[in-house]
Amino acid sequence: MFHVELHAHSALSYDGRDPVDALLEQARAVGLDALAVTDHDEIDASLNAVDRAPEYGLLAIPGLEVSSRDGHVLALGVEELIPSDRPFRDTVDRIRDSGGIAVVPHPFQESRNGVLANISKRTLTIADAIEVYNSRLVTGYSNRQAKRFARKEDMPMVAGSDAHISSMVGRAITHVDAAQLTVTDILEAITDGRTTIKGRRTPWHISFRQAASSAKRRVKARLGRYL
Repeated sequence: MFHVELHAHSALSYDGRDPVDALLEQARAVGLDALAVTDHDEIDASLNAVDRAPEYGLLAIPGLEVSSRDGHVLALGVEELIPSDRPFRDTVDRIRDSGGIAVVPHPFQESRNGVLANISKRTLTIADAIEVYNSRLVTGYSNRQAKRFARKEDMPMVAGSDAHISSMVGRAITHVDAAQLTVTDILEAITDGRTTIKGRRTPWHISFRQAASSAKRRVKARLGRYL
């Protein structure tokens, strides 16, 4: 059973803070076996993590968090950018065509670009797995909704810290029953549903600070388009 962090952001994300080495150091410190750096619509840091991870005794899973037209989708196991602003179905297809799997993070959280604000629950089932525990929660209700839905539809379940600073890496762990510690085996085990979940809440003051910082950066980015 391998301990895996599937949802973390580096400084390359518009709302991330720390470099790849800081994320890898934290992953090693908390006893993880593998880490996926999943920046928003960026992949360079994730590919850097793949190269650097062996120095920390870790496996890095390449990927990114894609801003589809209908909400966020984690693309795990891909080594190229997946186009943003495409419909959910097209995004899932492109991820698979690129050799990866499509995991839907925080699907019930509309305020954080959860896809269920724009697609049906039936459409959601075309994904390969659902994030049923996201550490950046307020009440935990949306996590419970995601877990009930995944159980009802018999969909594979994962967890993600959604860490935007290195100290939060490992707050939510997916225990993966894979044959070997390789990207292929980890992703295959996830899609087979051979996972268990363990998670802890991100402290509220950190979540609040991250949300405020993200909002400021989004406004600045939008203003930049018109200047």
